[in-house]
Amino acid sequence: MFKKACTVVCVPLAVALLSIAPSCSKPAKSEGDPPKAPVVAVAKAARADLARDLVLTAEFRPYQEVDLMAKVAGYVKKIDVDIGDRVKEGQLLATLEIPEMADDLARAAAFLKRSNAELERAKEELQRANSSHDIAHLTAERLINVLKTRPGLVAQQEVDDAHSRDLISEAQVASARSALSVAEEQVKMAEAEQARTKTLFQYTLVTAPFTGVVTKRYADTGSMIQAGTASQTQAMPLVRLSQNSLLRLILPVPESSVPGVHVGQPVEVKVPSLNRSFAGRVARFAAKVQLSTRTMDTEVDVPNPDLILVPGMYATVNLTLEQHNNALAIPLTAIGGGEEKPTVLLVRPDGAVEERPVALGLETSNRVEIRAGLSEGDLVVVGNRNQIRPGQQVSPKLVDMAAIKDQER
Repeated sequence: MFKKACTVVCVPLAVALLSIAPSCSKPAKSEGDPPKAPVVAVAKAARADLARDLVLTAEFRPYQEVDLMAKVAGYVKKIDVDIGDRVKEGQLLATLEIPEMADDLARAAAFLKRSNAELERAKEELQRANSSHDIAHLTAERLINVLKTRPGLVAQQEVDDAHSRDLISEAQVASARSALSVAEEQVKMAEAEQARTKTLFQYTLVTAPFTGVVTKRYADTGSMIQAGTASQTQAMPLVRLSQNSLLRLILPVPESSVPGVHVGQPVEVKVPSLNRSFAGRVARFAAKVQLSTRTMDTEVDVPNPDLILVPGMYATVNLTLEQHNNALAIPLTAIGGGEEKPTVLLVRPDGAVEERPVALGLETSNRVEIRAGLSEGDLVVVGNRNQIRPGQQVSPKLVDMAAIKDQER
């Protein structure tokens, strides 16, 4: 009986204790407690180097490229290079054979030799004329002196004849001098003709005008090559030579970005096919916007000393148009209010939100420069601002800005 009574009393007691326990462990929430402040993502206004970049795509071109023509017509006697050969400035590329050119050289040499002989003869004639003139002049002076000192000893006719011979010999001297001048000019003409023939003969040796790579070969041994003059468009080149140690990129810069282009600007050149980047610089620009495309051709020079880059490869150029160093910047997602009156939601030290107008400066893909309205270290709300109102209490959570900085350039 005792055990049965105990069992009946203990069961209601345990149930009562279990019903009381929850109310002791979880006290009832008071209706007067304030609501918990929402957590919002914020970023800190900080100093950074900002740049506005323009990404353009172009293909590499040789710095110089030329089809080498022959100055004189002839047959290819020997060609020393082929496609892909690297040559230096002045290196012999091909030799032409022109049989008649040797005859021209021999004729020019003979003409010069004859002209020199004529010059020597003219010099001797002048010397002989001077000697004759000296004798005739001395004889005439003697007869005139005798006539003066001893009149009647010499006939006047004899004196007149001596004076006449003196004048004739003087004229012969002048004629000999003229003949000598003609002979000297003849020698100069012969020398010039010989030099011209030798110059033309030098054109049978085709050399490289600059250091480069042979990218095409047009002729073989025995090919007939016409003289490469402007009037003969059918003339065939020998080889095509490209200077690939320095390449150029021609970029079509839009009209709106033209004021930001300056000679000497460093640029980053990315080559997707090589998965590498190279350094370049703006070397020149057209200074004229094309009416058809509203772009200005801008050339970037890229050094290629190891010839890793090949003309025709595509490259992406990151052209910096504007750069502000040590500028106060915040994420672009923190800006609201429109372009005319931009604002930010500032989180004050007490946790209250304040909508503050700001003056914007340089804008990049992720950040924007703040010229007025914020101080370094201020916290601004980033992301969605629809659920936040000015004066609202929030709990700020600082966003890591490292990812934004890495995506900047």
